[in-house]
Amino acid sequence: MSKKGIRPKSPRNLLFVFEILALLLLFVYEGDKIDRLTLGTGIGLVIIIYLSNYILTKISYGDNYIFLIVTMLISIGIVMIYRIDSSLGIKQLIWLSIGIFLFFLTYFILKYIRGWKNFIYLYIIASYILFFITFVFGSRKGGAINWVSFGGIAFQPAEITKLLVIFILASYYSDTSRWKELKYGPYYLMGIIYSFILLLFLQRDLGTALVFYGIFIMIQFIYEEDRKLVLYNIGLFAIGGILGYTLFDHVKIRFQAWLNPWKYIERQGYQITQSLFAIAEGGFFGRGLGLGYPDFIPVVYTDFIFSAICEEMGVFTGIGIIMLFMILVYRGFKIAISQESLFYKILALGISILFGIQSFIILGGVLKMIPLTGLTLPFVSYGGSSILSSFIALGVLQICSEEIKIKEEFDEQRD
Repeated sequence: MSKKGIRPKSPRNLLFVFEILALLLLFVYEGDKIDRLTLGTGIGLVIIIYLSNYILTKISYGDNYIFLIVTMLISIGIVMIYRIDSSLGIKQLIWLSIGIFLFFLTYFILKYIRGWKNFIYLYIIASYILFFITFVFGSRKGGAINWVSFGGIAFQPAEITKLLVIFILASYYSDTSRWKELKYGPYYLMGIIYSFILLLFLQRDLGTALVFYGIFIMIQFIYEEDRKLVLYNIGLFAIGGILGYTLFDHVKIRFQAWLNPWKYIERQGYQITQSLFAIAEGGFFGRGLGLGYPDFIPVVYTDFIFSAICEEMGVFTGIGIIMLFMILVYRGFKIAISQESLFYKILALGISILFGIQSFIILGGVLKMIPLTGLTLPFVSYGGSSILSSFIALGVLQICSEEIKIKEEFDEQRD
């Protein structure tokens, strides 16, 4: 590797070829229905993704492969979304463009503004403000109060709160000396995190609560010196799971549908059974783009996009998506392990855990490994809030990887 860092020119060109082939398949499916809008959408997708990868290699000496992995996931997702609903495909392209802009904006902000580990109180206050906005202005969807709409644009404040939780944990564990002066410092942190989880319970957004808990327990397991706190959290998790099942009817319904969806195939088991049918129908190589029946699955473009992809593009493509997420998480862990700054190390670890947990939860639900939750598959599913927050998280991970390269260059010059 050169001193100028990773220059993934060949993978970028391969991605360009993949984009062209995917769009050709989409145009074959559209046939004589191709219009200027469809053609413009396809060309716009190729230009946006290729140029963003090219620009990143020019401005960043970090791990540019993580962005390549993400753009591959986006390419698969947006082609499938456009096939399901062309209007949603165009909207997704717009969200993608905004997301890439926020990725670069996050990168530059973190690169040129320092001292982020000192703003823990700001992260905590901002999190509570977002929860307050959700309770006051939020609307209920799928049994949970997690959507806020302003001016016709709906978003989920919890998507930003997930990132703030990672910053809170990174700030705390990267400067434990300040907190050791407090007699119950670790318990204050637990109280803050569990107050977030309690608020999510009140919103009935248990999927996001599970993500919060997963990030917290994993980072605590690695960095907490008082090991009994980890055991306390495991016990509290068991109690929370039981309470969630007891108090919320929609949790009971999803749990019952997970245990035996065939018994409830006409009602609460309909989604998961149709998902399994779609994956089985696709076989290894898929029925072909436009030859499946993704509309049989409710909200297929968000929660069940993976099933639609497997039906029309094959189980091999589904395995490819899983492997891309595994590589993304692996490279995130590699960045965290190699990072010298403890704050950026924990940030990289937390974001990698976020991507890993969220993808596992939704893929596990679609494949009937675990009960379904209302989460989206990062970078693949349709959704503005998810796309934007995921790109912001990726921007943070990008700057974490660049810190490594700066450290390596300094060591080489010193030697």
